[in-house]
Amino acid sequence: MASDILDKKAILQRDRETYAIVPQTPAGIIGVDGLQRVVDVAKKYNATLKFTSAQRVAIIGLMESDLDAAWSELGMEPAASIGKCVRSIKVCPGIDNCKRAQQDAVSLGLALDERYHGMQLPSKFKMAVSGCMNSCSEPAVRDIGVMGTPRGFTLLAGGNAGIRPRIGDVVAECMDESEVLEMIGRIIEFYIRSAKKYRLGRLIDDVGLEVFKSEIRLL
Repeated sequence: MASDILDKKAILQRDRETYAIVPQTPAGIIGVDGLQRVVDVAKKYNATLKFTSAQRVAIIGLMESDLDAAWSELGMEPAASIGKCVRSIKVCPGIDNCKRAQQDAVSLGLALDERYHGMQLPSKFKMAVSGCMNSCSEPAVRDIGVMGTPRGFTLLAGGNAGIRPRIGDVVAECMDESEVLEMIGRIIEFYIRSAKKYRLGRLIDDVGLEVFKSEIRLL
């Protein structure tokens, strides 16, 4: 039976015959030339484009025989869209573009993408960064969410928008970008050391929020 082709980063579609591929677009940003290549590949192979909820562009409807050529013509790295790893970081337009932004979400989001995108972890792991408390990137329902405020960033952990929804717990406030990056590193280290094969929110529920906050401060 046909299945995902992991070495080609191809996701089997419902028809059990065609595949989707997803090039990486860090922080949901893609240049005009890159987007044109995506359009050209989709047009050449009679595929469909879908902008996903994770700010990626999926090319849907490729035949297995066209996968290698499509990736070669794109000239882009694949996004981490399946598997037990850090998925693409969802980021709002940020302080350079949005009049409501209070912190630089894009800079932080790109730094997180560079450090963690595709990192193998005990379960799938999602992150989001919002430049203000409107939270357009939905940080409260991500394993790690960062929300900009007038006093700096607020860091949330353990959110999940899946079948058992969970709002992330606030673990730190009034942080600058370097402090956020350091604390996220500690959270991921603790998560890896726990060796639990489930989402971060369940781990926090198991050990208790205060114990979790104490542990990540001691690392």
